[in-house]
Amino acid sequence: MSVITIFSASYCKADEVAEKVAQKLGYRCIGEEAPERASREFNVSRDKLERAMHGTTSMLDKLIHEKDIDRHVAYLRVAIGELVKADNVVYHGFAGHLLPKTIPHILRVCLVAKREYRVSLAAEGGAVSKKAALRAIRKDDEERKRWTQLLFDVGPWDKSLYDIKIPMHATTVEDAVELICENVQKEAVKTTERSKKAMEDFVFAARVHVELVERGHDVDVLSEDGHVTVLLKKYTVRLDHLKDELTRIVSAMPGVKGMEVRPGPKFKRPSIYPGVEFEMPSKILLVDDEKEFVQTLSERLEMRDLSTAVVYDGEQALSYLKSEEPEVMILDLRMPGIDGVEVLRRVKKEHPGVEVIILTGHGTEKDEQLTRELGAFAYLEKPVEIDKLAKTVKEAYEKIHREKAEKQRGND
Repeated sequence: MSVITIFSASYCKADEVAEKVAQKLGYRCIGEEAPERASREFNVSRDKLERAMHGTTSMLDKLIHEKDIDRHVAYLRVAIGELVKADNVVYHGFAGHLLPKTIPHILRVCLVAKREYRVSLAAEGGAVSKKAALRAIRKDDEERKRWTQLLFDVGPWDKSLYDIKIPMHATTVEDAVELICENVQKEAVKTTERSKKAMEDFVFAARVHVELVERGHDVDVLSEDGHVTVLLKKYTVRLDHLKDELTRIVSAMPGVKGMEVRPGPKFKRPSIYPGVEFEMPSKILLVDDEKEFVQTLSERLEMRDLSTAVVYDGEQALSYLKSEEPEVMILDLRMPGIDGVEVLRRVKKEHPGVEVIILTGHGTEKDEQLTRELGAFAYLEKPVEIDKLAKTVKEAYEKIHREKAEKQRGND
């Protein structure tokens, strides 16, 4: 079975949709349980946890909020992980965004609607005026925007955050329920032993993160089978001292089999320290219709300081490139719709600066020859050793910057 998360604009009948989906599938329907569980387990007021997600208004509250937000979000991350790890759950609320895309058996649903539809629904029955309803809706939208910008630096309705986006002004509750139930039956979001392991690793990493955040460390944490990777987000002059401290804290936790500390994708080196360099590629676009495989691949690359974005077919890849151009793309060949060869052809024509690495499990010598002729940087076959892939990505990145440097010298 699977997990369904629903994130919704206000006045989109989300509660009704969530409850009916749960009834039809025989799932549990949860929402308020996440802050309640976090409050009980970590002895923090529910109000503070709610403010971490929904924001605050007064200046004093804002200062407190900013100081404690990492800790409260860490608590919520553990709570939502524990609540959904048994599967067969429909969760409606903000905390669903804390579940990582490295867990394939989660169907992520977004409910939206045109503003006039939402105002009409809010003002239904004359309880509030349309003007008051509009003010409330704007406030609700701002809360959602703050939350997704905090977590992902994108707006709340960004398509990269969801598997399904349903316009409720044009969809009945019954049709929305049917669409969600239809999609959750797909193989890509069914629970497997591998995806259950990914969930367990996430919850374990979330608990390690709580331990570090409570001791004042602003880091990200990943875990795989008890092996913990702590990713640094901020520069410190005494880097070795920090690594030793983090290692001491994490290694003492039950269940930790090993650990490493390294600069993560969010790591920023201040310009006042020009002698220290952590050269890392900008975001890599992964394109593969095998959802479980590509999410695992994304996590493995993130653990090697390579930040990734993921799409699941050729059409999504080309759409992504219209708004954002990665330096490196890792591309599967065999996909429904627009296949990898056609994607490669268009990318090299329209975005020649993007280096494309082919990673396929069903290629032939003819495919390799064709993709190289079309400009692929490398051709790799599944299964691939992750270190070999990471090395290839960095080589592609080096080529890009070498060519940029040569072009700059030519202009000078």
